[in-house]
Amino acid sequence: MKSGGENELAVETSTRHRIFSAIMAHSGITATELASLLGITPAAVRRHIELLEADGYIAVRTPRPHSVTSRGRPAKAFMITDAGRDQFHQAYGQLAVEAIGQLLAAAGPDGLDALAAAHFAPIEAAFGAAMAEHDAASPSDALVQALDAGGYAAEASPLAGGLQLCQHHCPVADVARLYPKLCVIETALIAGLLESHVQRLATIAHGDGVCTINIPLREGRA
Repeated sequence: MKSGGENELAVETSTRHRIFSAIMAHSGITATELASLLGITPAAVRRHIELLEADGYIAVRTPRPHSVTSRGRPAKAFMITDAGRDQFHQAYGQLAVEAIGQLLAAAGPDGLDALAAAHFAPIEAAFGAAMAEHDAASPSDALVQALDAGGYAAEASPLAGGLQLCQHHCPVADVARLYPKLCVIETALIAGLLESHVQRLATIAHGDGVCTINIPLREGRA
C-alpha cells in the first residue's frame, strides 16, 4: 500500500506528464491555455513548467498573435526541445515502430501509403478549413497552423524569393527513420497544398535538428 507521500508523488508525476504531452501536441501553448485545457490551476501549471524548463525539456517560444494578451507583454508560449522530444519518444517511438512493422508485414507495400494517408488527413483537413474560413492570412500561414495542430511545431520565415518552412518536431520521426517514404509523402502533400514546387533541405528523421523545406513564392499560392 502506498504512503501519502508516494501517492502525492504519483499525482505530481502524472500532472507533469500531462502538461508535457499537451505542450508536445500544442507547440506554442501558454500556461493559461494549458490550465484551461487540462483543468488544473495556472499556479500548478507554472510550477511544473519551471521544472520542465530546468530539466531542459521545454523552452519559451516566440508567441503567435493568438497568444498575445489584450494588454501588457505577450504571454510566454512553450515548445518541446530536442531533449524533451527524445525523452518523450524513447519508449513510445520503439513501440510505434514495432506495431507499424507488424502492420506493414500483414498489409504489404500499400500499407505504408494507407498509414501516411491516415496520418496526414487531419493536417490536410485543417489546412482546407483555415482557407475556407479565412482564418489564415495566406496559404503558407494556413499550412503552419495545420502542421502546428498536428504537433509539428512549424513556423515559416521569409527568404529572398520565397519562404523557409521549419518543423521543430516530427511526431513520426522514429517511424520515418525506417520508412523514409513518409518524408517523401509529406513533401508531396505540402507541395500539393501550396500548389508549388518545394525543396526539402533537412529532416529530423535523417538526423537533422529540424525539418526544413524551401518554398518559392513566385510559384503556386504560397
